[in-house]
Amino acid sequence: MRIVSLSEIKLRVSTAAAIAAVEEGFVAYSRGEVTVPPVGHLGFEQPPGDVHIKYGHRRGDDMFVVKIASGFYDNPKLGLPSSNGLMLVFSAQTGAPEAVLLDEGWLTDLRTAAAGAVAAKHLAPRDVGEIGIVGAGVQARWQLDLLRHVTSCRRAVVWARDFSKAHAFAVEGFEIEAVRTLEELAARARLIVTTTPSREALLRAEMIHPGTHITAVGADAPGKQELDPALFARAAVRAVDSRSQCLHHGDSAHALRAGLVRETDFAELGEIIAGTRPGRTDENQITIADLTGLAIQDIQVAKLAAAN
Repeated sequence: MRIVSLSEIKLRVSTAAAIAAVEEGFVAYSRGEVTVPPVGHLGFEQPPGDVHIKYGHRRGDDMFVVKIASGFYDNPKLGLPSSNGLMLVFSAQTGAPEAVLLDEGWLTDLRTAAAGAVAAKHLAPRDVGEIGIVGAGVQARWQLDLLRHVTSCRRAVVWARDFSKAHAFAVEGFEIEAVRTLEELAARARLIVTTTPSREALLRAEMIHPGTHITAVGADAPGKQELDPALFARAAVRAVDSRSQCLHHGDSAHALRAGLVRETDFAELGEIIAGTRPGRTDENQITIADLTGLAIQDIQVAKLAAAN
């Protein structure tokens, strides 16, 4: 069994390759080509954090993957990264372990941001004005960084509960301004990404202007929420990475439980990519991508990292 270090993984996996692999993986998932059991979730209150266990197999692959990823949100106060974890690669022929990917959460951060780039590629308007980033943590930086692959926009506005963190936020190649209110962010940006572990809605329906696309990645576990349920009633396109998963614990679930939308109102991102469900058809439409994170994303980047 091979042990692959983080430094090796970074040499093997490029951001462009990860975006392409995740995009292909979404299509495979929506076509029913991936076996994905329910997500394992372990939550912590003091200190606040959570652990996700995601695993699965794509039909035809000679390997399957088990991923353990943690997020402990007070870690930066201790000088530690908020995310960590590893991936285990097994033979799909014998069940024997083949590799341990000691990625320290790097692959999870990469594949999450790759999904955001894919969502923006297929749903954002042509002219986004500025990019709005809600949150100023590790994933916020990843999301903005990978958006350079799908949009020419290099101007961003950032909001965080702690204004000093928003003010210090920096991503190479982008001109960034910190704002004190979400209302200002929503007024200026037509591509917004939310990246927080919030447990209450941050973006309210009345803040969002016509033509805006929102990618929400923070509500990846029960109890989390970043978007006002009424936003889904206003949206022309309501995309999810997984219909079953998002309607269980994504931002979409809050809108569904409120009776503002029906299950049939949601299209999987893989369906939109494949052209079997429509994406944005008008520059004035509001579109949403609710991304809770899928094992197929882990499988796709693990294959890149484990390749001989």
